[in-house]
Formats: sequence, structure tokens, C-alpha cells
Amino acid sequence: MAAAERRSVRILGVRVDDVTMNEAVQAIRSMALSAASHQVVTVNAEFVMRAQQDADFRVVLGGAALALADGYGIIWAARRLRQPLRERVAGSDAVPRLCEMAAAEGLRVFFLGAAEGVAEEASRRLQQRYPGLVVAGCFAGSPSEADEAEICARIRTAQPQLLLVAYGAPAQDFWIHRNLPATGVPVAMGVGGSLDFIAGRVPRAPRWMREHGLEWLYRLLRQPWRWRRMLALPRFVVRVLAERDKIGGS
Repeated sequence: MAAAERRSVRILGVRVDDVTMNEAVQAIRSMALSAASHQVVTVNAEFVMRAQQDADFRVVLGGAALALADGYGIIWAARRLRQPLRERVAGSDAVPRLCEMAAAEGLRVFFLGAAEGVAEEASRRLQQRYPGLVVAGCFAGSPSEADEAEICARIRTAQPQLLLVAYGAPAQDFWIHRNLPATGVPVAMGVGGSLDFIAGRVPRAPRWMREHGLEWLYRLLRQPWRWRRMLALPRFVVRVLAERDKIGGS
């Protein structure tokens, strides 16, 4: 699906594209085969609330070539605002699908970020799952601006078509926004804790919790330090309901 044909919605001013997982993978495939630079963002409630106060982050999200509905909060909000999205496209689910596509298409993938050894273990498991997957490189690196030139040079040398960045949000999204042209990579996507899940370093919520929109609760129970970040969720709900009332929702 071409960008011009893609339907999008606005959640408190933040664009989210109405794509299914299959459509997202095919869109990223097309980007990876092109000569231009494309950033993919995975929008959740925390992203939307940060964008309300952070003008720089609004620029990053607004300039993305593809904005995926990563969290169930986004699906809920779109429905309340009478702009329903067809499917949640979680970054953690997208990474294996993208690697499956890359293996089939012969695209080179570079894994950047996470703790030492995590990207290597994640890539090893993905190569076992998807024979033929070409890993152009793995590097923990750092989101520090002081390290950007060295990291970009490393990536340029590796010549991947797909760059997956696991520095955590929003650091990974800012990093891609600043550096994507310098890497020479056609498409890059921030993947948060996805590599930790794939490498087996952090367990993911059981499927039934994911299917019922409770993945945030599972992560909070396992990582109580996340409670400050979770404060964005009730504020998000209040803002969405207020917006719904403005447009006469029910």
C-alpha cells in the first residue's frame, strides 16, 4: 500500500496509520528496497502524551514515513474518537515478521542497541527461526550524540537495508531522526525492548494478557520502576474522553 493510499487517524494530534501487520511489513519491504531514507515509529499512549509537551518529539513523529499503532491504548482511543483502526501492530510482533520478510527477500538487517550481547543472541535466535536471514551487524553502542559518528560509520560499512534500534523510547526515535541519512540505511525502526524478549532476557506477557490489552500491567508487575512512565496512561484516558466529548462521542 503506497503512502498516498494509506488512511491515517489523529490521536490527540499524533498521526497513526491504519495498517494491518501484513500491510506494515509490505510497506517496510518497499522502503527497504528504495533509495530514500524512511523512519518507522511505533506509537503508544506514552508517545502521544509526550508529544503534547515535547515539540521536538512531535516533529519526529510527524516526519515518520510510517506510524504504527503499537499499543492497545491507541486502538481504544481511535475507537472512542470514531476513527477505528483495523489492527494493533506491536513492534515486538513486527520484529520477527520483518526478519522473516528480510530472509525471504535477501535483505540485510543491522541490530543496534540493547545491553551487551542481547542483539547477538536475538539475531542468533532469529537466524535459527528464519534460515537465510542475513545479519549485517550487531552493536550495543550508545544513544549518546558523542558516539553517533562512529556508530554511523560502522553501519555504513555493514550496508544493511533495515536497521532495528533498541535504545528505548524516545531515545531510539530521536537517534534515528538525527542519524538515518548518515547511516545510508533505507529504513530504520525503533524496537524498544523487543530484542530483550527475543533473546530471552525478559519474558513477555502471556498471550491472553496481550490479547486483552494487559501487557502494560504485566510489565509493571515485573518492572515496578516503570510506574512513573505509567502515569501517562490515566492522563491519556482523560484527554481522549475529553476529546470525544468535544466531537459529540458516546
